Amino acid sequence: MSSKVASGSWKALLATTLMTGAAVALAQSPQSVNAPPPPPPPPVAAQPARPAADMQAVLDAMMALGAKPIEQLTPVKARIQPTAADGAKAVMRKQGVSTAPDPAVTTQDLAYGSDPMQYARVYRPAAAPAGAPMPVVVYYHGGGWVIADVNVYDATPRLMAKQLNAVVVSVEYRHAPEAKFPAQHDDASAAYRWVLQNAASWGGDPAKVVLAGESAGGNLAVATAIYARDNGLTQPLHILSVYPIANSDMGLPSKRDSANAKPLNTPMLKWFGYYYSTTPADQQDPRINLVKANLRGLPPTTIVNAQIDPLRSDGETLAQAMRGAGVRVEQRTFPGVTHEFFGLGKVVRGAYDAENYAIGRVKASLAK
Repeated sequence: MSSKVASGSWKALLATTLMTGAAVALAQSPQSVNAPPPPPPPPVAAQPARPAADMQAVLDAMMALGAKPIEQLTPVKARIQPTAADGAKAVMRKQGVSTAPDPAVTTQDLAYGSDPMQYARVYRPAAAPAGAPMPVVVYYHGGGWVIADVNVYDATPRLMAKQLNAVVVSVEYRHAPEAKFPAQHDDASAAYRWVLQNAASWGGDPAKVVLAGESAGGNLAVATAIYARDNGLTQPLHILSVYPIANSDMGLPSKRDSANAKPLNTPMLKWFGYYYSTTPADQQDPRINLVKANLRGLPPTTIVNAQIDPLRSDGETLAQAMRGAGVRVEQRTFPGVTHEFFGLGKVVRGAYDAENYAIGRVKASLAK
């Protein structure tokens, strides 16, 4: 090989390396809430299934409140967008239904760490029986580890506290991009340890614990059960995982057929990943890509999915992986509903059915 050719090859290799390095450097966001969103992926023509009329009413109400496409926003702007919970409240007001929190459940916010985001909201039945320890549910909210908080996800822990006569601890955690993966998983496990240590002081039984969560929180519920198993902590009696993030394969069926669904679409999944990951490899970590985790020895699990949701296949493939690992798991996909439907049982019949199903499954585990 001539030196001229070698020099040209070396320069080409160097240019390729620099371009690749630049691409890697730009692959994930900086740790700023004002970091601009990633370039949008190419549009796809797939149209999702039509939601049931009551589900569509919630989505229409969200749009009427001015919801913008989150995948086009910075995190700070995405965090102030109307949510499905806001849409449901708008529908309730239109129907003349009160949107006030159910007074049959009381709440108290307590810190479990030193960061301002490391706190939990403890829900207790107002008429909790004295002297009889209640079961404890540790609940993790959704939002792709970037948006939302315990206020947005109030409906499920409040409902579980009332229907299970349980102490429900809704965990807040640090958000990305300010704190990237694995900060949220670290907080989830730290909060679980804290709950075990303090449950008795709230009237809870630290030996009778359930893990639950929605979306990103559905992932945290399973990942925290794995953490508890591997670190010798009290094992939960049941896991309730609602439309969890569980499979990083972007070619799954639901990520194609629900690519343009609302309120969650496939471009939003990439948007979340851009902000919560430090490198693209993070999304293959078994704490996120749960289908590749060691799932053996986990407690009975209930997985709830929505038909019109890019995460539908995540839940379905997680159930398959769990069965393969010997876990007793039941998974149901509810028709006519979308991501964020769980907790909307006051206005969406599919949500009402899913809530009764899931809470019934948890209640049965607690009874055993």
